[in-house]
Amino acid sequence: MAFAGPLRSLVDELGRLPGIGPKSAQRIAFYILKVAPEDAARLVEAIIAVKERVTLCTRCFNVAEGGLCSICDDPRREASILCVVEDPRDIVAVEKTQEFSGRYHVLHGALNPIEGIGPEQIRVRELLGRLGAEGVSEVILCTNPNLEGEATAMYLARLIEPLGVKVTRIASGLPVGGDLEYADELTLGRALEWRREMKS
Repeated sequence: MAFAGPLRSLVDELGRLPGIGPKSAQRIAFYILKVAPEDAARLVEAIIAVKERVTLCTRCFNVAEGGLCSICDDPRREASILCVVEDPRDIVAVEKTQEFSGRYHVLHGALNPIEGIGPEQIRVRELLGRLGAEGVSEVILCTNPNLEGEATAMYLARLIEPLGVKVTRIASGLPVGGDLEYADELTLGRALEWRREMKS
């Protein structure tokens, strides 16, 4: 059954979201059609607010409302230990473990030459600039345990080690080929606790 007008446009736009197929897009569109106007308006307002007010932290590139994110702005965080992740969602996963009290650096991707993603496309230069300026003594490489994440971790370890900064990698315990955002707190907590030093 084909839809026309605003409903068709809504289904099309929802279908462009990651992880939403045509059937899911239709279900969500019909749900929105059935909800009270004030509920739909709240959804619209939330989307507009996130696009207008949420930016990237000027220090670690996590999501932020203003200059610094809440973690960089927290004086209780250990500034000398930096946990490097691929995506802001990974910070949420690490924070759930309650095993880490340092700061973060978000790369916004991983090395993937096949897709044209090299060091210039992710925040490597900014990471290196933070090490001396912030007195970092340890960098924990917390990239995903897949081919791209491992390649990124090895590349960063080779760059950072000569600078006299300790480089560690989260330990095994996460499934190879998995993503951090889907790991349970216990598994990720153990991986952080038993991280190992990387040698290039």
